[in-house]
Amino acid sequence: MENTLPVLPTISTTFIVLSAIMVAIGWYLIKKRKIEAHKKAMFFAALFAIIFFIIYASRTIFIGNTSFGGPDDMKIYYTIFLIFHITLATIGAVLGIITLITGWKNNLVKHRKLGPVTSIIWFFTAITGVLVFLLLYVLYPGGETTSVIKAILGF
Repeated sequence: MENTLPVLPTISTTFIVLSAIMVAIGWYLIKKRKIEAHKKAMFFAALFAIIFFIIYASRTIFIGNTSFGGPDDMKIYYTIFLIFHITLATIGAVLGIITLITGWKNNLVKHRKLGPVTSIIWFFTAITGVLVFLLLYVLYPGGETTSVIKAILGF
C-alpha cells in the first residue's frame, strides 16, 4: 500500500509557505520603494495566512489533531519543538495583525519598526510549521487523530 500525504494538512502547510513567500516578496518590494506592489503582496500574505488558519482550525475542530507517531524517545523533543512553533505562530499572528493595521492606517513609524520583526518571526513560523508537517506526516507515520468535538462530547 502506497503512503500518501493527508490532504488538509498538506493544503494548509502549502498556504503558510505561500504566505511566507509573499512576505518575502513584500519585503523586497518595499526595499525597492514599490509601495503599491508591497501592499498587494502583503494583502496576499495575509489572505494565505487566513486560508491556512481556516483550514487548520476547521480540521482541528472537526477531524482533530494528529499525535506524533515517531519513536517514543523523540516525543519529548517533538513536544518542546511544537510548543516553540505554537508560541512563534501566536506571536507572529498577533504581530502580523498589528503590523497590517499600522500599515493600513498609514502609521508608518510603527509599521516600519514592526514590519521586519514580524516578517522574521513569520519566516520562522513557516519553517517550523513545515518541520512539524514533515515530522507528523513524512518522516514518521502519523499517530492517532482525535477531533475536539469527539473529545469534548465523548463520541
